[in-house]
Amino acid sequence: MSKNLYITALEPKSGLSLIALGVMEFLVRNLVKVAFFRPIVNVRRYKDGVDEILHLIKAHYNLDIPCDQLYAYTFEEARSLVSDKKNDRLLEGILDKYKALENEYDFVLCLGTDYESESAAFEFDLNVEIANTLGCPVLLLANAHEGSVEGVVKSCRFAMEAFEDKGCNILSIIVNRAPAQLQQRILQSLKEQLQGKPELIYVIPYEEMLDRPTMGEIVKALDAKVICGREQLNRTVSRFVIAAMNLRNYLPRLANDNLIITPIDRLDIILGTLAAYRSSNLPNIGGIVLTSYMQPDDLLRSLLQGMEDLVPIIKVEEDTFTTATKIKAIHHCITPEAPLKIAAGLGLFESHVDTTELRNKIIGYSLLFTSPKMFEFSLIKRAREHKQTIVLPEGEEERILRAAEILLARDAVKIVLLGRKQVIKKKILTLGLNLAGAAIIEPTESKMFEDYVATYFELRKHKGITPDNARDVMSGVNHFGTMMVYKNHADGMVSGSVHSTLNTVRPSLEFVKTKPGSTIMSSIFLMCLEDRVLAYGDCAVNPRPTSEQLAEIAIESSKTASLFGIKPMVAMLSYSSGTSGIGEEVEKVKKATEIVKRLAPELLIEGPIQYDAAVDATVAKAKMPNSKVAGKATVFIFPDLNTGNNTYKAVQRSAKAVAIGPIMQGLNKPVNDLSRGCLVPDIVNTVAITAIQAQAQKGLI
Repeated sequence: MSKNLYITALEPKSGLSLIALGVMEFLVRNLVKVAFFRPIVNVRRYKDGVDEILHLIKAHYNLDIPCDQLYAYTFEEARSLVSDKKNDRLLEGILDKYKALENEYDFVLCLGTDYESESAAFEFDLNVEIANTLGCPVLLLANAHEGSVEGVVKSCRFAMEAFEDKGCNILSIIVNRAPAQLQQRILQSLKEQLQGKPELIYVIPYEEMLDRPTMGEIVKALDAKVICGREQLNRTVSRFVIAAMNLRNYLPRLANDNLIITPIDRLDIILGTLAAYRSSNLPNIGGIVLTSYMQPDDLLRSLLQGMEDLVPIIKVEEDTFTTATKIKAIHHCITPEAPLKIAAGLGLFESHVDTTELRNKIIGYSLLFTSPKMFEFSLIKRAREHKQTIVLPEGEEERILRAAEILLARDAVKIVLLGRKQVIKKKILTLGLNLAGAAIIEPTESKMFEDYVATYFELRKHKGITPDNARDVMSGVNHFGTMMVYKNHADGMVSGSVHSTLNTVRPSLEFVKTKPGSTIMSSIFLMCLEDRVLAYGDCAVNPRPTSEQLAEIAIESSKTASLFGIKPMVAMLSYSSGTSGIGEEVEKVKKATEIVKRLAPELLIEGPIQYDAAVDATVAKAKMPNSKVAGKATVFIFPDLNTGNNTYKAVQRSAKAVAIGPIMQGLNKPVNDLSRGCLVPDIVNTVAITAIQAQAQKGLI
């Protein structure tokens, strides 16, 4: 079952409140606990700094959630973070607020921005990024009120492409406020030109009543005093009429639901209007606004006494022109104080949207995989929960320094940089970085150096190492950093941005060693595709593993995948699926699969299996129809290093995937390698992963 939905408009005044009401209505009828969430609110536009749609949904559905938990940032806060190039902090803050609701509720309905700023492009990109980060299926809302059929179709097509390019899944498109004469043409054109994708497309006609303000909204907007008709403030009004001419010329201009604006001293207009309201031959107006600083005189007070059952009459201090200008500028929204509007809105939605069909699509939507952005932010959050000390031996490298600054700013880990102190400090100054929280150690100048040399000599003297050899070796940053981990002066190490994998992992093999129950060190890559995160192992360490080693890699990889929130469904890859092929390599994989089933019977595993059958449900149905893993695999075990290394690089480059790793497995302490072509985000992710591994080894998670 889906846990969320992201509703986003494509332009202003699209009717977000109507669609939010309509979707929320069938969600609360079918699910026990439903939450509502707006990542960004534009409170500046609203009186008293309260988001109108949040107020509507919270009040109408009696949501017992504090208002500050229903949104993450104001629009001004979001714009400031983006301007300061702190997009990650913005998205992380949104994800934190969302996750708090997701953990407590069956479903979270998310609503995008209002498009009320001067930059629609900025808001559009922001909504795409947020929906992708939250891993939400998307409902697109278009506005056809002032557009042509071609314009609406073009807008919807562009939006679909933009969201799908980011890996978002479009569940439905709703076109709102369509002119009645264009409703069917718009629907037909969308179905034809979008070629049935998405399946669910609906067009809702324009309903003038929903665009009308209520007398209650007018009272609130004008800060007016209610003289009569307090019980009728939910009445809607159409156009306003300024009554300045004589009564004979004014009365013929009245129409149903008009709002009459007149100075308070025009007793003739007030009397004539009330008489017209009483008459069965003249229209029923919606309300009267009395203007001017003057107060009602005795005659007017006497006249209005006992008229509470009549039309609402309100009083403002401003002049007529100012009042009319303010009324014209009122932003219309469905509010909880307007039950007639709510009823009309829900009726309109349910008349033109197949709510059963849409409900089944939304609630039945299944997201099997974690979105890459959600995965990356979860790494930082988990690392922060039990902060670990990570040593970075390549402290003189610019990418390492930039990544360290990000990690410290996000309060994820404690950082130790190794290298020449003066060189590191000069680079920090030149690059304009803030690394005040990082410790900088020059190995040969460290007070720990002699102890490390002696320890290394004792551990390796059986290999012919002399004290002088030990001193030379321990002068190297990778050996020194690994010794810090061995001696518990650091919780983990990350290196490899300028060193080879061999130079990075050799020290750990020399004296950190493999943990009990492991015979080899292996690795996995976490492959962040557009719509999922997968685990690939072993793509970095073991050239030609035996069946026993392959089985160990599979079990360790499934444990690592679980540690990072990936449900392990293991595919033991080969050039054949099931019993379709023969050969030495196929037999090796078959034997490895049998070993895993014996050693870890609870693990979902399939092998031998080809990659296409492992990931594609259609191929899986044809090749291995009875498999519980085929078509749904999340952990892929390659038969040898040649296959694994080339495959991960091909996927990384061709599918524009983020490859996090290699993440080393099987060691007593976490030591991880970087690719020499790594980028700053790769380093940030790998350090966070190393911290989480350290937490797990200490039993903290």
